[in-house]
Amino acid sequence: MSKDTQQLIPAEAIQCRILVIRGQKVMLDRDLALLYGVKPIALRQQVKRNPERFPEDFMFRLSKEEMGILLSQNVIPSRSSLGGFLPMAFTEQGVAMLSSVLKSKRAVSVNIAIMRAFVRLRGLLDTHKDLAQKLEDMDRKYDTQFKVVFDILDEWMRPPLETRQIGFVPTKKFK
Repeated sequence: MSKDTQQLIPAEAIQCRILVIRGQKVMLDRDLALLYGVKPIALRQQVKRNPERFPEDFMFRLSKEEMGILLSQNVIPSRSSLGGFLPMAFTEQGVAMLSSVLKSKRAVSVNIAIMRAFVRLRGLLDTHKDLAQKLEDMDRKYDTQFKVVFDILDEWMRPPLETRQIGFVPTKKFK
């Protein structure tokens, strides 16, 4: 990838556009069009002209409910920004396939940057899974060892059962 493309498209600009929909990491057609420097309608036309390249595990169209959720989360600014279409969601394989139908030099370099972002995101998720597993293992391992400590702390935090008055209480009145 050239330095120009790296400067045009920071990794964060790509990573923030990767969403999880239907349990898959995807990018929306409007975001991809923006990155590729084409109009969303041109991208959708290329997909329609090459349906055999985009099976359901590469690309799917969002439902009205899914679109409503994205609108409510401000992922999509408004319905009008979609041009009356339900968005297309492209999986990592679908994004890779786009480079075969969008043949500009920019499309190739942007595609490389997007693939790297998917790989980086997958690595981050794996790291978090490992960390979560280690914490769970430590919790199980030290739970019994620290039970005594937690029991004592719990005892200290409880209010006393009986309260007794502290100080001098006269039993007789003095004149």
